[in-house]
Amino acid sequence: MPAGDQAAGKVREIYGLIKSQSPPHHFEFSDPFWVLITTVLSHRTKDEVTDASARALFERYRTAEALARADPEEVRQIIRRVGFSRVKAGRVIEVAKTVVGRFGGRVPSTLEELVTIPGVGRKTANVVLADAFGIPAIAVDTHVHRIANRIGWVSTKKPEETEEDLRRIVPEDLWLGFNPTLVEFGKHVCRPVGPKCGECKVSQYCEYYKKKVRSGSA
Repeated sequence: MPAGDQAAGKVREIYGLIKSQSPPHHFEFSDPFWVLITTVLSHRTKDEVTDASARALFERYRTAEALARADPEEVRQIIRRVGFSRVKAGRVIEVAKTVVGRFGGRVPSTLEELVTIPGVGRKTANVVLADAFGIPAIAVDTHVHRIANRIGWVSTKKPEETEEDLRRIVPEDLWLGFNPTLVEFGKHVCRPVGPKCGECKVSQYCEYYKKKVRSGSA
């Protein structure tokens, strides 16, 4: 078996173990516009708060056109529980205005177009591609970045570097669902603080476990 196939096979095996310990991910929306808005709201905010705030926005405005005309203070009050609510209120309105004004009210389905929307970076764009359009993409948030580095799949400092490396080693047929699976794994097992290494099925393959836990330094 070629070395590349061996590496891909190992990633596939480890990912299967991760998936077996990850509960199903809750998706609040499937509509591309509301997936986009939810993802913009999610930065530094717990999922349940993000989902409730996005749902409240949806119930009030329903469409990109209506949100584009919204009063920023009213939006801020609706999303007041999310982190940086004042900044995000202006941001989601600007996103809506851009989607309406530049894209005719329809969220674009390419990475190149999505990242031209103010406040939309590669992570958000990749979430929309994968979760709303079913287009294979790897979105790297804090969970994916942490887990990929802990396992030893990558050795990177920035999420953009992590995405680039993961795209090379993760088989493309695993890209859909990759982010939600690792998010749930990161919330329940490979936590930022106090990871449950003793319960983790990936420990035998994990560089973090080998270096930190077995040495007694974590």
